[in-house]
Amino acid sequence: MSQGTATTGESRLPLRTLVAASIGNAVEWYDWTVYTAFSVYFAHAFFPGELALINTLATFALAFFFRPLGGWLLGRFADLRGRKTAMLVTISLMAGGSLVIGLLPTFDTIGWAAAILLVLARVSQGLSLGGEVSNASAYLAEIAPSAKRGRYSAFFYISTGSALLIASLLGYVLTALLTKEQLTEYGWRIPFLIGGVLGLAGIWLRRTLEETEQFEENQVKAKALKNPLWTTLTQHPKAVGQLVGFSMLSTLCYYTFFSALTPFAVNSRGADATDVFLALSIATALFIALQYPVGALSDRFGRKPQLLIWSAATAILIVPLSSLVRPGFGNLLVVFCVGITLYTAMTSIAPAIMSELFPTELRGLGIGAWYNLTVAIFGGTAPLVIQTLARYELSSLFFWYIAVGAAIAFFVIRTLPETKGTELR
Repeated sequence: MSQGTATTGESRLPLRTLVAASIGNAVEWYDWTVYTAFSVYFAHAFFPGELALINTLATFALAFFFRPLGGWLLGRFADLRGRKTAMLVTISLMAGGSLVIGLLPTFDTIGWAAAILLVLARVSQGLSLGGEVSNASAYLAEIAPSAKRGRYSAFFYISTGSALLIASLLGYVLTALLTKEQLTEYGWRIPFLIGGVLGLAGIWLRRTLEETEQFEENQVKAKALKNPLWTTLTQHPKAVGQLVGFSMLSTLCYYTFFSALTPFAVNSRGADATDVFLALSIATALFIALQYPVGALSDRFGRKPQLLIWSAATAILIVPLSSLVRPGFGNLLVVFCVGITLYTAMTSIAPAIMSELFPTELRGLGIGAWYNLTVAIFGGTAPLVIQTLARYELSSLFFWYIAVGAAIAFFVIRTLPETKGTELR
């Protein structure tokens, strides 16, 4: 056994391994999140005119369409060369992109070259995150004992939530200490530069990880596959459809609560930016605290009941919650806490659910390609869609859009088999 986690994990969690893997993932998500969180302040640094924010969010959406490519290439790379090596590549790309954005000259200095370089940096990060989600998910699932896969999976979004909390708290501190003019002039660069430095720490920690036994036992099978992407469709079409179905709602929830609502509440509903960041920070702390206990519940009671509760409750509550997105800290706190707490039912077990759909020789590619295509279509466009609808006073349609997605996910989830306690293929 390559690192002994599956055996020692029966009695206790291998915290050093889980933390090493998860900190790298946290850096990835921190870098990705600060882009939308601070977009209202740096939009005019790279794009001129009234459509600066729309163009900045369009760049955010464009990067998402490189996520499927990154998921495909880096997922296949992980299936052939190993999860650890692939995760080192992804964090290097992400940290490099963050440093480039933090140091870029503005439009006033170098003209449209600033916008082009921003797009290229975001493309690099899109490729990176496309591979990161699938490879980190596969890594956590493959080192977990069958009876504790939900618990191990929880560390993915513990790390993600920690990254989001750091980004949100940084937003709260910067908006409290700096004026809007200072944030627009130089303050927005601070979180990107911090992300680049954190990336170096993530690389150093990830180098200590060992490869998973599941990968080593199935590496020959992976190399024997001639058309692996096509194989996912011909031999595992139901798994692909199920992954797309529940990932659609998952990504809408994530990018609504953690990205799109921040600029929407400030720019379209007149909410105070400090109130928004503080409410999001409190809700994110709750999100982190709930991951492990909810993941453990899935090991005891099953994955499927949690997913059904999450999708049904989201379908029913999302539109009423949207009416509370308005000035007032209490209103914002309710919106973020209710929406994000419901989402925990999915996030705590996401690596387990996705990894249980595909055999090991296809796991990195299967998750990477189809999950990221879904995210590109539904998640990458979320901030742009809500901002555009708000421009025409049609923002309520966005929340009905999520409700419909939740209803679809509910019926897809009903087709899933119960997988708690089962061995990975």
